[in-house]
Amino acid sequence: MTKQKYGLMTLLLFWAGFAVMSSLYITIPLTTVFMNQFAVSSDQAAWTGSIFSIFFALGCLIYGPVSDRFGRKNVIVIGLGFLAVFTLMISFAENLSALILFRALQGAAAASFSPVALAYAGEMFPQEKRGTAIGFISTGFLMAGIGGQVVSSYISEVWNWNAIFLLMSAVYVLTLFLNMFLLPKGDVKRHDGHMFSSFSRIGDVLGSRSLMFGYVITVTILFTFVGMYSALGHYLTHSSYHLSGNQLLAVRSAGILGMICSPIAGRFIGKYGSLPVLRFGLITAAAGLLLMSFSSGLALLIVMSIVFVLGIAVATPSLISLIGQLGGEVRGLAVSIYTFILFIGASLGPIFTAVLLKTAAASLLFLVLSLVLCFSIVLSFLINMKSKAVQTAS
Repeated sequence: MTKQKYGLMTLLLFWAGFAVMSSLYITIPLTTVFMNQFAVSSDQAAWTGSIFSIFFALGCLIYGPVSDRFGRKNVIVIGLGFLAVFTLMISFAENLSALILFRALQGAAAASFSPVALAYAGEMFPQEKRGTAIGFISTGFLMAGIGGQVVSSYISEVWNWNAIFLLMSAVYVLTLFLNMFLLPKGDVKRHDGHMFSSFSRIGDVLGSRSLMFGYVITVTILFTFVGMYSALGHYLTHSSYHLSGNQLLAVRSAGILGMICSPIAGRFIGKYGSLPVLRFGLITAAAGLLLMSFSSGLALLIVMSIVFVLGIAVATPSLISLIGQLGGEVRGLAVSIYTFILFIGASLGPIFTAVLLKTAAASLLFLVLSLVLCFSIVLSFLINMKSKAVQTAS
């Protein structure tokens, strides 16, 4: 396969990752809109985001093993088709119950991309290009956290909330055709047994000590990422800074500077290995949080938040690469568990932050999150890359 072909594959997966994961974040700026539109409380309106998260997390456990049997590209394309349909249905929801139902279906469909695309990259790219490809996919995931909110806020102000989902549905149709015609298919491994027979190997995956250490580290990645931004938002809007919504969004957008380093991490993974790069990313992120806990000026806070995001952006692709290596011939199942656990960490982050901020200052929270990453650093030194990867049962 030519260099240009690998570049096109990387670009397609990056774009699809950004577009698909944006669905997770587009309802965050719409909470007040839904409260007014459907005359509900903030807690009720928040379910439009929570229900997506729940079904996305559950879906991540299913699609990897399914793609082991029916092929990565097939699952990605079919999943995008269902995602486009369910997203379109949301735009016609006339009450909150219908909206929540369609968001659940949307989350289940969106989950078909993340674990499958990561497993696809691990199989289709040669070793020297694999890290870069995974880095670009990870960058798409991370940038969606900001891009999804920006697009949603802008369209809801210019038109209405329905238009957001109409536009996103069209985006998913376009993405579907791009992947259908331009993404190489790859090999489909046929296995005996029923469709979910891959789950019979979950005991082998969870029985690997190194994989378990990797999964514990996985929890802390988005746990600290989401937790940091939740704490930073609370601090900058409730302290003496009193930043407006647009100003806060600008601060968060600055994190994109750190995310840009994620694709570059692939080159270092190829040169030094995924484990050393993972440790570097974790140490960098922990240092950024530690310095944030002692920062009093806004400029230094922003700079250290970028340093933290840089560390997370480097750690994420290296951790994905690590899980894929240790997962061996059941890579799909191993990566599915990774994405499920990653999302659990993302869900727990804001809850932990909200509870701690009731009794503690944001600076203390930054320190606690830094210690969480320090624990992951210690675990990274317990991972044995020489341990035998999980093998498919004969």
